[in-house]
Amino acid sequence: MNFHGTDVRQKALTLLRGGARNADVARKLNVPAGTISYWRHLDRAKRGECPGKPIPHCPRCDGRDLDEAAYAYLLGLYLGDGCVNHHRRGVYYLRIACADDWPGLIDACMEAMRRVCPANKVCRVQRQGCQYVTSSSKHWPCLFPQHGPGKKHDRTIALEPWQQEIVDAHPWEFVRGLIHSDGCRLTNWTTRLVAGERKRYEYPRYFFTNKSDDIRQLYTDTLDTLGVIWTHCTRQGNPYNISVARKASVALMDTHVGPKY
Repeated sequence: MNFHGTDVRQKALTLLRGGARNADVARKLNVPAGTISYWRHLDRAKRGECPGKPIPHCPRCDGRDLDEAAYAYLLGLYLGDGCVNHHRRGVYYLRIACADDWPGLIDACMEAMRRVCPANKVCRVQRQGCQYVTSSSKHWPCLFPQHGPGKKHDRTIALEPWQQEIVDAHPWEFVRGLIHSDGCRLTNWTTRLVAGERKRYEYPRYFFTNKSDDIRQLYTDTLDTLGVIWTHCTRQGNPYNISVARKASVALMDTHVGPKY
């Protein structure tokens, strides 16, 4: 039987902790691969990283830290253009529809999804005119309890107290997510009579359009806390549009939200 001193074992652990594979360490130090595997198992168990120990995946179930700013943004995207679909074996897919016209928005959505669930892969699924930014997890319903059958505007949408606390702490991220999903920044124009001459006058404006009374209320309540002045812009009798047109309020929105890109 071969015995290996403490110095050899320590060299092996140093290599393993640096990311080396068991087989490579075994060849380098001329130690049986089984011994290397056993040393690695004992080392990981000593440090609380023993294989088989559950890895926390969910901030709600496991108490894992949550990137709240990224979540506030992703929540806004979800309420506008997102859905949670059950797949099988308790797995759910979070999908956010992002138009091909806004590649920067797609990248921002993917980054937010990664930051909210770092252990899960994020991918893009191409559809006509848009891409679905998609990630699977058993815990998406935990993070988005607004998930349910049917369209959002046909059911009650209300934030849980813990979600409201996050929105209160990161209101601009929430507003930015809503605008990036169901809003836009555009330039309106009108004409005015100046010294007897009619002149064209242009001004920027933000619109948010959503059929859900509850989601529009979440948007306007958050704008109120931020000091942004807004108005209803009813079209054909439908109060689906929220307008921000006052110069100071548009400047605030430009500072913290900006146009989609």
